[in-house]
Amino acid sequence: MNQTRPAVWLMLAIVLVALNLRPSMAAIGPLLSTIRGDIPLSFTLASLLTMLPVMAMGLAMFFGIAISQRLGEQRTVLLSLLIIGLATLSRLFINSALELIVSAILAGFGIAMIQALMPALIKSRFPDNVALCMGVYVTSIMGGAAIAASFAPLVMIRTGSWRMGLAIWAGLALLALAFWWLQRTNRPAALSAPNNASFFSNARAWLLAVFFGLGTASYTCVLAWLAPYYVEKGWSEQNAGLVLGFLTAMEVIAGLAVPAIANRSRDRRGVLIALILLIIGGFCGLMTGPPSLALLWPALLGLGIGGLFPMSLIVALDHCDEPQRAGGLTAFVQGIGYLIAGMSPLLAGMIRDRLGSFEGAWWALTAVMAVMLLMVTRFDPRHYARHFPSAI
Repeated sequence: MNQTRPAVWLMLAIVLVALNLRPSMAAIGPLLSTIRGDIPLSFTLASLLTMLPVMAMGLAMFFGIAISQRLGEQRTVLLSLLIIGLATLSRLFINSALELIVSAILAGFGIAMIQALMPALIKSRFPDNVALCMGVYVTSIMGGAAIAASFAPLVMIRTGSWRMGLAIWAGLALLALAFWWLQRTNRPAALSAPNNASFFSNARAWLLAVFFGLGTASYTCVLAWLAPYYVEKGWSEQNAGLVLGFLTAMEVIAGLAVPAIANRSRDRRGVLIALILLIIGGFCGLMTGPPSLALLWPALLGLGIGGLFPMSLIVALDHCDEPQRAGGLTAFVQGIGYLIAGMSPLLAGMIRDRLGSFEGAWWALTAVMAVMLLMVTRFDPRHYARHFPSAI
């Protein structure tokens, strides 16, 4: 009992921290048409509000664990939450697209430092329940997105300010910062900085990184453009935000359920294939489905993306038994993966500006999912050990 209670409080602290890792991006989509009415923004330029923080997350992954090694996990998380909170709060005073983009990049760096160290921390503190705890952690990330997407339009309506709709989420950072500070007597052991250079020459590490990046490309693109897509279909900003919130709520359900189901077997391929097929069905439905089923397609997308995101990291963790080495691999996978995923909102925005519709982007992402089906066949757990045969 004495050992269980600190673990429960640590997991609760991780949940509160994770809630802060998406609102800075998720709140923008539902408010985009109002923001564009106040600040001149093309769809291509607006895509930078999602693209650049995701790219910053990718770049920062490569030195996030090194920073935590120097500062310690507690101070790294506190510093990261402070950066996220200040970047979010600064949006109260924004008057230009450049200021909005800078706030997004700063938030991205804070997010990356947390995401770089959390998988290794979870594997070291919860070695017998890695898949379940990773599911809770990643689901909490999506929960933060759901909260922001659903309530940002309501905050804007109640306050008459889109800036308040973006900035209010600094309160989440303050709550998490206070709770994480209370965990200072329950600090996990320090993690050693991995040698990421060794992963650059490993073909399996690249396969895992590309798989994570392509899957996350769907997540970032939907996060950026689903609400604007529904606004273009004639929905109000508030209802479009609720659709995005509904999708992310489905992600939360899948993020909790899928890792628990997958935890029954080390072979994750069947689960991965089912998730990818759900995403393909969601994208096809968006483009060709009847209006009467308008909520079915976000549900399919949410269930598929919500399960695929944690499963992509869990498969990477499966490859290495040592927490430090597994943390280094997941940092590499996320670093490369977020650099890949960050391009998807920009490409979708360019397609929208050129063709006048987001449907070209949905078709492109459907093709990407088909490629991922082929990649899944490579994840046979019987062969994991030979890809990382010696300690790094």
